[in-house]
Amino acid sequence: MKKRLFFITILAFLWVAGICPASEAPHQVGVFVLNRDIADFKDYVIMETALPIRHMENIEEVEIKPIKGIKSGLIAYASCTVPGHIVRIKLKYQDSSKKFFENLLKQVKKKYGEPEEYRGDPFHIFIAWKWSFIDKDDNRISLTLQHNSQDADEKRGNAVKLTMTNLLEEDQRCYKRKALDHREKLRQRDWKVMDPGLTGWDLYVPR
Repeated sequence: MKKRLFFITILAFLWVAGICPASEAPHQVGVFVLNRDIADFKDYVIMETALPIRHMENIEEVEIKPIKGIKSGLIAYASCTVPGHIVRIKLKYQDSSKKFFENLLKQVKKKYGEPEEYRGDPFHIFIAWKWSFIDKDDNRISLTLQHNSQDADEKRGNAVKLTMTNLLEEDQRCYKRKALDHREKLRQRDWKVMDPGLTGWDLYVPR
């Protein structure tokens, strides 16, 4: 029994060790900060470009204005739980070289330790390293650095993605609940029975 408890304790320790301490959880890249209102960054984004993300219509993405050292970027924000609050920051660096990526990776490892997951391809044409964090407020945050030299399915160059995963998921659930509530109200209305003017089997048989 004691031996089993010892192994459970060790496994729990290893699991916790794989997540960076709360005090070190990143919330910001450049000027952009997770869980802050997109309106706070109106001078850095082009709000007219805001569009809902495919398959995540509750989350909208807006393009950034030209920023020193950053080639392009998309800032995603919620629309239901905390409307306007930033859930994800995606930025592409001006320097697209492999050397820049390696130096950046070295700096991130120095600050946050080794990544937990490799998400690139086995040939390292597309390289992506991921870190996971839990901050002092129990928010789940993921950080991904990526470099792409040839993969046509990905944007070439160097990019960073910082996501507050739990906030994104909470907003999706909020949106779905509201959508279901709206549909249910429509279903329960006293609808008039429609007569399409068809008789006999013409109403039922495909034609």
